[in-house]
Amino acid sequence: MSQSNRLSKTVAQFDGLPAGLRSSAISFVLGNVVPYIGTSKLKFEELTPERVVVSIKNRRKVQNHIHNVHAAAMALLAETATGFCVSMNLSDDKLPLIKTLKVDYLKRTQGDMRAVAQLRPDQIQLIRSQDKGELTVPVTITDETGNEPITAEMVWAWVPKKKA
Repeated sequence: MSQSNRLSKTVAQFDGLPAGLRSSAISFVLGNVVPYIGTSKLKFEELTPERVVVSIKNRRKVQNHIHNVHAAAMALLAETATGFCVSMNLSDDKLPLIKTLKVDYLKRTQGDMRAVAQLRPDQIQLIRSQDKGELTVPVTITDETGNEPITAEMVWAWVPKKKA
């Protein structure tokens, strides 16, 4: 079920590195491509066509007034994990677009946060076979205690890129 695009080729360049160094290198490169990801210092722990795991440290620059990860940073975490899950499967002539971003904040968070987005094989096939479409990408967001203080629903669309 392999499909190669610029993103997957970029990620593959780091395959020979030890896990921690690989994660840091990928996070640095993608943080330069999408500056807000770099500014927030999101860390890509895993990045495959089937699953993307992204985390954020609870540090001053991303905190709210009660010293937890800010609501906007939590939404960014979910949006990033789901968006890269779609992007790992899109051909280079397609453009991913967030269509719906819905987040429910259920309780206070504790410490660092982590988002895990996963696609089923049928969802991957849909992304790879249709010129344009949309789907809801499942994502789970946990804090460092393992609790799920927020739930998110991310609907992603993709369309052909406009010809230059």
